[in-house]
Amino acid sequence: MSGSTAGNGVADGVGTARRHVHLEQVRFADLDPLNHVNNVRMLTYLENARISFLRWDVDGGPPFGGLVVARHEADYLRPLLLRRAPVRVETWVVEVRHASFTLGYEVLDDDAVYLRARSVLVGYDLDVQRPRRLHDEERAHLLRFLSE
Repeated sequence: MSGSTAGNGVADGVGTARRHVHLEQVRFADLDPLNHVNNVRMLTYLENARISFLRWDVDGGPPFGGLVVARHEADYLRPLLLRRAPVRVETWVVEVRHASFTLGYEVLDDDAVYLRARSVLVGYDLDVQRPRRLHDEERAHLLRFLSE
């Protein structure tokens, strides 16, 4: 079972990119020996948010084709501790290219930002095991969340 909750959706920030919001429940199993959410588990939070963001087929559009993650970069800003309330993982698009795009993320709540990160994803043809160009529908979805 995913750690996400039913509150996932879209937020429009003032002066910022339109962001996809994914809620993630911190679980005891996510903690390291210092009682902080483990750094690798934080990447799992990003993965869950990314999957939620890319599953836009629920809005009637076609789903994304094959994608692979080419790069992650993360800045851990504050320790995230066990808590009852879910943490927000906000996702937006930083750049769209012909065959790849970059996502930006923040793991945060109303009081603090715990992590800022970026991921580069590449369109990938699973049948021939090669990079591919992004389809027009994929690009259109991504451009809705492109940062200014």
